[in-house]
Amino acid sequence: MALTKAQVIDSVQQQIGFSRNMCTETVETLLDIIKRTLQNGDDVLISGFGKFCVKNKSQRKGRNPATGEDMMLEKRRVVTFKCSSVLRDRVSGQSD
Repeated sequence: MALTKAQVIDSVQQQIGFSRNMCTETVETLLDIIKRTLQNGDDVLISGFGKFCVKNKSQRKGRNPATGEDMMLEKRRVVTFKCSSVLRDRVSGQSD
């Protein structure tokens, strides 16, 4: 099961006690800052959580999986995520 944006807003509201509108605006603003930063080609580092990195992929050969036909894939930018060691340890159950 995936955590939705609405669930994040509810959790923020429960933990902080602000109004739903204030929590919605705060979460939306945070996500907008992250999106704009990545769109500009800059990385986002959140200490204790991880790093979102923008990578440039060059043009390369590919194959259409439906037809098996060879094709050229255009160059593009992608976002990758590398979790911090703190998050990795918490997810694996090595830290509380």
